Parts: sequence; structure tokens; C-alpha cells
Amino acid sequence: MNSIPDSPIALTIAGFDPSGCAGILADIKTFQANGVHGMAVCTANTEQNVRTFKKANWIHKDEIIRQLNLLQQEVNFEFVKIGLIENFELLDRIINELIKQNPLVKIIWDPVCKASAQFVFHTEIEKNLLSKICSKLYLITPNLEEQAILAPGMNTEEAGIYLLQFCNVLIKGGHSTTALSTDMLFTKEDTHYFESKRLENFSKRGTGCVLSSAIVANLAKGEDLIQACANAKNYTYNYLISNPSLVGTHYENQ
Repeated sequence: MNSIPDSPIALTIAGFDPSGCAGILADIKTFQANGVHGMAVCTANTEQNVRTFKKANWIHKDEIIRQLNLLQQEVNFEFVKIGLIENFELLDRIINELIKQNPLVKIIWDPVCKASAQFVFHTEIEKNLLSKICSKLYLITPNLEEQAILAPGMNTEEAGIYLLQFCNVLIKGGHSTTALSTDMLFTKEDTHYFESKRLENFSKRGTGCVLSSAIVANLAKGEDLIQACANAKNYTYNYLISNPSLVGTHYENQ
């Protein structure tokens, strides 16, 4: 009997949100709804509910690596999403562990710098460390606030071009004030725009986690990056309109 399912597999490395809105629970739900078997490595046990974030209880770096290495004994991960991490030095170490097993692994980093409940995790990153990290990634998915931390003083166009030196970049437009929510994908070949109507009174917790993990799931199923981002944008839109609460519903085959 096989120890793992004969289906696409994706890994999330992120924090545990007890409310189920963000972090590894949101990622696993998104993977499942998109037809992908999800596995997870926990980086933090957080104290929070839907509206309030109190504290991140960080998992020791060696324990995180042990979680990952044991999973790697059975699975050669090809598609990995990384979310909440205590510090950027640890992020670099985790990336190196993934590449050590599979040099061709596609790693998507969703740089969680602030929780939806306004708790701040990171305010800056040293420029050389950022370039070192991003040069090993397939895609980064910052929102506008995270863009300002990764590329301070730059507008979206400038930040995308700057970060594209190292890897593909999807800058999410959900925090803009325009009539459309426009995500911009910067690749070596071109810049692509993914638009959706800005929704009033349909705010949801964890939409950044949902979008990035939906991209990973689509990549794991064989979609190219452009189509994966388009599908993920559509999935996230349906997640937003699923109900009027702060907690979205994950529907299969959206």
C-alpha cells in the first residue's frame, strides 16, 4: 500500500491560526478545494480569534526543520508555499533545506508582515538578505503594505521591476482604493494584470493566504504561472463573496 496519495501534493510552511481563517488551516482548506493534497509544517502557534490577534508563540527553528525533514523522507516536494516566519534568517534556512532535497522545487513566499488584525511581525528587511532569499524563489506575493517593506520608496511598477531581478512577483491590489482590485504579475516575459470588482462589505480574514495557496495548488495541478494566478484570483473572489461574515467558505471546483 502506498503511504501517500496518488494525487498532486503541495506543502505549506506557516503559522497555525486557531480561528481557521489564515495560516496553515486556510492553506490546507484551499489546497483541498482545488483538488490538491496538502501537507504542513507549523512555524508558530498563535493566540487569536477572528477579530483579535494577541501573540505568536514561535516554534523553535530546529523543530521546524525536523518537521520538514521527516515529511521529506516520504515526499519530494515540488510546490511549496511559505507564510508566517519568525525572521528572515530562518526563512533562508528553510528555503535551503527545500532546495537541498529538490533543486527544482518551486517555492512561493507570501511575505506575511502584518496580520489582518493589525499585529505587525516585520517592518524591514536588509537589502542583501532580501536578494539572497528571493533569488532562490519562484514567486513572491506581497500586498501593497508588504511591497513597501520589500521595496521602500518605490511605487508598484518600480517595486515589481526591482524585485523581478530575483524572481517572479505578484503584487496584490486588495489594499488599493481604486474601483477594481488589480493584481500585477511581473515575469521576465511580460507584466500581466488580473482584475476583479472591488467588493463593499465583503472583507475576509486570510485572503492573502488563500490567494497564494490557490496559486500553489494550481501550479501543482500543472497550470502555468499566468493561468495559476488567474484561477487563484477567481477562487479568492468567490471566497470573498461566499458569505457576509469575516470567515470565508471554501467551495470545491469554483
